[in-house]
Amino acid sequence: MPKKETKIKSKTPFEWKTPKGTADILPKEQEARRFFWQVGTAVSELHDFYLLETPLLETEELFAAAFGERFEDVGKTFFTLKDREGEKLALRFSPHIPAMRSYLANHLAYFASPLKVFSWNPVFRAIDPKEGFLREFREWAFEVIGEADPIYDGEIILATYDFLRSLKLKNVKLSITSAGCRVCRPAFKQKLKSYYRPLKDQVCKDCAKAIEENPYALARCEDEKCRAVRADAPIVLDYLCQSCNNHFKSVLELVEDNGIPYVPDPYLLPLNDYSDRTTFEFFVPDYPLPIAAGGRYDYLAEALKARFVPAVGAGVGMERAIEAMKRQGVVPHPKIKPRVFFVVLSEQAKKAALHLMNMLRESGVAVVEVVGKKTLKAQLRTSDKLGIRLALILGQKEVFEGTIIVRDTTTGAQETIVTDRLVEEVKKRLAAK
Repeated sequence: MPKKETKIKSKTPFEWKTPKGTADILPKEQEARRFFWQVGTAVSELHDFYLLETPLLETEELFAAAFGERFEDVGKTFFTLKDREGEKLALRFSPHIPAMRSYLANHLAYFASPLKVFSWNPVFRAIDPKEGFLREFREWAFEVIGEADPIYDGEIILATYDFLRSLKLKNVKLSITSAGCRVCRPAFKQKLKSYYRPLKDQVCKDCAKAIEENPYALARCEDEKCRAVRADAPIVLDYLCQSCNNHFKSVLELVEDNGIPYVPDPYLLPLNDYSDRTTFEFFVPDYPLPIAAGGRYDYLAEALKARFVPAVGAGVGMERAIEAMKRQGVVPHPKIKPRVFFVVLSEQAKKAALHLMNMLRESGVAVVEVVGKKTLKAQLRTSDKLGIRLALILGQKEVFEGTIIVRDTTTGAQETIVTDRLVEEVKKRLAAK
């Protein structure tokens, strides 16, 4: 009896699809991503950030420690697996938690203090995907670890702003607030709870649940009912302690001094307990979602059972940035490498120094600084190690006089010039080298 023919079922296009919320990066799309990488690298070098790469996999325990009690809810958005020994692992959920883990594990404070690093990471979220919210996306992250000075909040904001402008995005605007600290935040949360409890039936189910567990979540809900109720809610800026108020004021001064368009947004509050103080997002009018976001996470190291390590960081979403570029019809261009070392000799000089450094960076001159170094000798020694031969020296006297010292570190020759001529003088000297 002849054998019955067995039909081989061919694969269908459905079986060839990528998992929901992920996508292939096709050859025709490489140019935009390569450009994004070139701009990110150029801006990172201009602002003197070092590359830090962490594994795609981390222990689930790391993220559980970071989020504490909130991990029960946040953990639902993790992609997890077990190794052969039964240890629970998680795909990278965010860049800054692994960055802090690496900082602690590898004693990177001995490499640089503060540590300024950047990374280009795939990030994974087990969410219901929709436009602008993917299960796998890429994020360019900046981190400054080991320093609480608001000048580094300004540095992170400026680096992010420079990145977006280097992508030729138009009308970039900053939304910013302060989330307070352990001193002032508890009182504000109690005020929120007291306000929302009688209105529990007027908000969505998720917000009704969050009133007691995490009242900050109500500030971020986009449900129309919740937004209406939120209009009369207490705002965090009215409850900041003196220290947080001074810190936020210093950050805003740096933002204003460097001409960054911004709007205060008191509802821009973090949803985790390790974040504090400065919180911000960047938008462009042609795209509805934030393209970049960041802020302070001074309590993360303590959540990971380490000593107190202040830190601030930001992330630029590649897919969102490229989509915004498409909508605006713009093309980025890379910048050049650092060739100037900036020496700061007093607390009074810090704010003026950041403004002058950004003037140079905007004109295409890369600048390196080590603000944490206190002495002139220590800072110039760092300049020698980096092989940078042109130093700019700014102290209290120079700030008062509106001048700056330009020094050739090879010969020791130096000259005092007015800051109005700084960009012109530096470019002339670099051209002659």
